[in-house]
Amino acid sequence: MTSGDGAVPGPATGRSRGRVAGARAVLLLAVRAAPLALLGIVLATLLGAALPVLAAWLTRDVLDLLAGAGHGTAPRVAGPAAALAGTGVAAALLPHLERLLSGELARSVGLAAQDRLYARVNGFSGLARFEDPAALDRLRLAEQCGQDTPVQIVTAAVALAHAGVTVSGFVVSLWVINPHLAGVVLLGALPALAAELRLARAWSRATLRTTSLERRESFYAHLLGSVEAAKEIRLFGIGGHLRRRMRRDREAINAVRRRMELRTTALQALPAVVSAGIAAAGLVWAVRAAARGDLTVGDLVVLTSAIAAVQGGLAGIAASAAVTHQHLLLFEHYLDVTTAPPDLPVPPQPAPLPRLRRGIELRDVWFRYSEQHDWVLRGVSLTIPYGGTLALVGDNGAGKSTLVKLLCRFYDPTRGSILWDGTDIRHVDPDQLRRRIGAVFQDFVRYDLTAAENIALGQLDRAGKVASAATAVGVHDTLAALPRGYDTLLSRSFGDGDEEGVELSGGQWQRVALARAFLRDDPDLLILDEPASGLDPEAEHEVAEAVRRHRRGRTSLLISHRLGAAREADLIVVLRRGRVVEHGGHAELVAANGRYARLFHRQAAGYTR
Repeated sequence: MTSGDGAVPGPATGRSRGRVAGARAVLLLAVRAAPLALLGIVLATLLGAALPVLAAWLTRDVLDLLAGAGHGTAPRVAGPAAALAGTGVAAALLPHLERLLSGELARSVGLAAQDRLYARVNGFSGLARFEDPAALDRLRLAEQCGQDTPVQIVTAAVALAHAGVTVSGFVVSLWVINPHLAGVVLLGALPALAAELRLARAWSRATLRTTSLERRESFYAHLLGSVEAAKEIRLFGIGGHLRRRMRRDREAINAVRRRMELRTTALQALPAVVSAGIAAAGLVWAVRAAARGDLTVGDLVVLTSAIAAVQGGLAGIAASAAVTHQHLLLFEHYLDVTTAPPDLPVPPQPAPLPRLRRGIELRDVWFRYSEQHDWVLRGVSLTIPYGGTLALVGDNGAGKSTLVKLLCRFYDPTRGSILWDGTDIRHVDPDQLRRRIGAVFQDFVRYDLTAAENIALGQLDRAGKVASAATAVGVHDTLAALPRGYDTLLSRSFGDGDEEGVELSGGQWQRVALARAFLRDDPDLLILDEPASGLDPEAEHEVAEAVRRHRRGRTSLLISHRLGAAREADLIVVLRRGRVVEHGGHAELVAANGRYARLFHRQAAGYTR
């Protein structure tokens, strides 16, 4: 493709630019994370790479001086011998220094890469990238690459430089002794280099193919080893079934890797034979030349050392280049995540979001998760009145949870708009919007943290009000009676003998989640998604009263399958297959004898039979 304005680079050019960008990103990570350690490694590498060449020539001088031993030889051989001893001491110490510096570099770069990755992940405002399998695969690869790949790239690059300096020194040595032999040895290494680079691309593709299998394998492993699934797995006797599926995925992963290892062996064997043949031929020539007197004993030592070092070094260069190439290919997944554009557009100058005074309006809202999915919401129009409560009811899959996601701006409507006192929420900063919302979700999170931390996460700057929030939902006495009170770990997955965690019941966890939502004491919008699910009748009544007190005078959205909880709302909206089919007050909807009335009477009959 010819270049020009607007020209799109071809695939090879794009990949090359991606690897260059990856190398630049890794270098910047290393420079910023541990500049002194990196500088020390570079200097130690250059010195360590030059030592074998220097040692070979010093050995040559010592041997040639000893071969021509005579009067006055001892003083002349003392200098080279001392220098040779010095190179030996330096060669013995340098690996220890390099290991120390490499450890520091690895820790610093790994920390910086991990922090950068999760800073970007935390910067994703919406949920789309967390609900897309392909995006999750990229995130898993980025997690793997972020920890190890930058360090491995730096290590491989250092090894590449080390081998390059050593090989250069010995190539010059070979050239001095026999230029033709130097050329033959260099040419003999080219097939190995080509094979290694080809294998690096193949291994990168294989890693990409196995990522989704590894993620699913991890899912089965988590199920088989988690306390949450242990009861059902044993009751239904499905442990063997899950284990077989996990084994099937592992066998598929092993099959991919087995094919790659066979291919690796096949591609590396021929270059290895060629290199060995060249080394053997060079050794035979050197011995014959020494026998004819064309080479000294010292020359023979330098030449044989040079052939071995050049071939070994070139093989090391090929391997290091391949490793660097492979990890740069993988590191592109890390860059894909860390340089990804925002998932939700935010205007350069977001509109201000004043305190809610009129209400929230959904105006002809349509939504689907992608063009391959059906519509979840179909032309929904409704208003959540300021200071009032709107109850959203309907069948499972009617679109209630999706509507909540749109209100929190985890997604934007595909069509239509959501107005906050007349301002489209797409024009405001999502973080500012969410600071105005308090919520308890049906699928709330049970954090493996202390009781106090579980509640304080609702608003960290109000951690001192944790006990008040717990009291409001009736869980204070339960938490205060734990072995360490509010400082008790609510998990048995972590801790040690001195801090053994406890497990709460489902209803107690429900109250903890409510306390977390109530800690945000002054939200403009309060979202309550099945706030009393999983509670016994008495506890449900207590929580319903607490919710009623907390939402009094607040703009709130209540989602519940229990229509008794919805009847006190100022407005009830019935969703069915993504559409609003009814709306009004409880008495009005019952009198209309429509969908709501049928659902209400059916539930009421269950309590009166």
